[in-house]
This record gives sequence, structure tokens and C-alpha cells, in this order.
Amino acid sequence: MTDSPRPVPSIKPRHFPPPPPLVQKTPGLWRRTPPAIFSPVMGMFGLGLSWRNLALQPGMAPLQPVGEAILGAVLLLYAFALVAWLSKPLRRPGVVMEELAVLPGRAGTVAMVLSFILAGAALRPYAPDLAFWMAVGGMGALALVGSLITWRVGTGPKEGRGVTPVFHLTYVGYILAPLTLIPLGYVEASTWILWLTMPAAALIWLASLRQLIRTIPPAPLRPFMAIHAAPASLFATVSALLGYQSVALVFAIVALALMAVMIVKANWLLHSGFSPLWASLTFPMAAVASAAIWALGAPGLWIGAAILAFATGFIPWITFRVYTMWAKGELGPKTNAATA
Repeated sequence: MTDSPRPVPSIKPRHFPPPPPLVQKTPGLWRRTPPAIFSPVMGMFGLGLSWRNLALQPGMAPLQPVGEAILGAVLLLYAFALVAWLSKPLRRPGVVMEELAVLPGRAGTVAMVLSFILAGAALRPYAPDLAFWMAVGGMGALALVGSLITWRVGTGPKEGRGVTPVFHLTYVGYILAPLTLIPLGYVEASTWILWLTMPAAALIWLASLRQLIRTIPPAPLRPFMAIHAAPASLFATVSALLGYQSVALVFAIVALALMAVMIVKANWLLHSGFSPLWASLTFPMAAVASAAIWALGAPGLWIGAAILAFATGFIPWITFRVYTMWAKGELGPKTNAATA
């Protein structure tokens, strides 16, 4: 026997393949178009309509081309986005229910329908008959989507049944229709819509406040909180158009107060950094500007103009960032968009 050590066998280095990339190309054109592309479109419609509202005020007529140019561009963007998304249910209709399974999908799908109503408001001065039917058709589509969301949430996991700000879009979004209907003379129908949507919004606000006291929402979902300012803003605008100045004043103050809270809490609201959910900030910002312009008299004109000036830079920037993510193939995975 010898004490010489045994030779150590050579060991081949193991190969660890890199993880799959986050962005995966889906075969086929627009097979994973995310509904999240409609949230910034909705904000851009709000921006254009706010500029139109500003131009309607005394001495502001020279600003009219600004709003009309924005609305014309957004109509084209919306038409493109709508064709891109509709290619999914045309391939596989069941993809719609899959979109509604996740919160970003629900928000984007409802924003798509509400943008259709806003498109009617944009077209109202040029094609009033078409605008009327777009408002009516949009409300019908919203009722259908709202029913599907109610069923999906009601039959889904218990932890996903909480009240979210997206409920405002789903159950109060009908308040957008009077923006088209009132100028066309449908005052009584618009009045009914106003009074029927107010209790729904109030219930959502109360339930959300109770839920916020009990549970702090996760940081990535906090930008949705900005949606709470939208119903109050729209109630103010519609009330002013119907001649209910006192009601308009109250809701405009509420909308500005909510916006002030969000500005103060901006670090908390946007703590997780930029994400596609920042698009939830866009329409409420434009809606608050319109509410101030219509409901707060001369001071509101300057307040609304100041908000609108900031929104004119902020909303297109958000839209550009979101659509850049879509072009790179990042938006679908980040928002869990369904694949056709």
C-alpha cells in the first residue's frame, strides 16, 4: 500500500442558461395588444375637451384650434388602437373574459368603451347625429362590459372582490354621455344620468375610504387612486351645463380637494416609480381642469387654465411613454394582457 493521494477527477463546468427575457415576441400581428393602451387615450380626449371648454369662455376664442387639433389627432390614435385591440376578439372571442380577469385589463377595457363616448363628444360639433348614436352605443357597451366585470369579480377569488377606483369607470362612466347629449338638447335624459350616477359614486367613495382605513393598497396599484377625482369633476361639469350652479360648485371644490390631497401625497401615490398605471392620472387631471373652468367662475378660469397648462405637457408625456412600451413589446407582459 502506498500513501500517495488519488488523482482528483476533472469536473466539467456546468452550464446555466440565462433566464427567458421578459419581453417575448408573440407570433402574429397584435395578438397581445394590451387594453392598457386606452387609458392614456382617454386622458388625451379629456385634454382636448378641456381646451375646447377653455376656448368657449369669454375672450378665449383664439384658443379654439388648440383643442380641435388635439381632438383630431386623438381620434386617429383611438381608431388605430381600437383596430389593434379588436383583432384579438376577432381571432378568439374568449380573450375578452381573460382581459377582465386582471385589474389593468378591466381598467383598460372600460377605458376603451369610455373613449368611444368621448370620441362622440369630440365629433359632436361636426357630426351631431353620429355623436348621439356614439353616446347611446357607448352606454350600451358600458352596460355590457360592466355586467361581465360584475360576473367576473363576483365569481372570482374572494381576495379580488374588493372595491377599486376602477369601479368608478365601470359603474359611473355613464356620466360622460351628457357631454354629448346636453349640447344636442337631451337635457332630461342627461339630468336622469346625473342623479342616477351620483349615488353610485358616493357608495364607491365610502367603500373605498373604509377599505383604505383597513388596508393600505400596494404601491404598484396606488396610481389608480387618482380616478376618485374624475366623478366629482364630471358631476361639476355636467351640473354646470344643466344650470345647477350650486351643485356644480360643491363638486368642483370636492374635485380640487381630492386633487390637492393627491399632490401632497404624490410621493406615496407614485412610490413604485413609473408604470403603465400612471395613465390613470391623465383623465382625472383633465377633468378637474374642465370642472374648475365651468363651475368656479372667474377664479376657476385661471385655476383650470393653470391645471390645463401642466396637463398639456404631462398627459402627452405619459401617452408617449406607454405607447413606447407597447412598441417595444413590454406593455403586454407588464399588464398581464391576454393573448389571442
